[in-house]
Parts: sequence; C-alpha cells; structure tokens
Amino acid sequence: MLALDDYATSPLFTERERLALSYADAMTITGREVDDALFAALREAFDDDTLVELTATIAWENASSKFNRALRVPSQGLWRRQGAAN
Repeated sequence: MLALDDYATSPLFTERERLALSYADAMTITGREVDDALFAALREAFDDDTLVELTATIAWENASSKFNRALRVPSQGLWRRQGAAN
C-alpha cells in the first residue's frame, strides 16, 4: 500500500498495473479525464472485457466513497494519499 504514492515509478508494479492505477487516478481525481493517449494504452494492454471490468470496479469504488462520505460513514483508515484532505 505504501508504494501506491509512487506507483508510476515503483518497480513493484508491472506496466499493466501502472496503467490501471493511472486509469483509476484519471477517473477519480476531480477535474481530470481519461485522455486519448491513456485510453489508447489501456486498449492495447487490456481486452474489452477486462477494461469494462476495470472501469466498473473503479466506478464502484468511487460511488462507494461518495455514498459513505455523504452518510458520514467513517473511513477504516486503510490508506490515504499523502497530502490528501480527509
């Protein structure tokens, strides 16, 4: 979990894992979008079924986060990006 802050350069992640994490960031961080270059790299690295499943999983986690925040469900403290607000 600690290596997630540096996933883009960490040797602990494969190229596919880095792509998936970049995709999650692009889908999650407000004001960012999945640009054409990232989408093209994703299409090259993952088949359609895997990309749909990955997208659904990221979207589900984002929705769960919004849901829990709205209802004041406390975080379990599993991980938080350095410098991120609560």
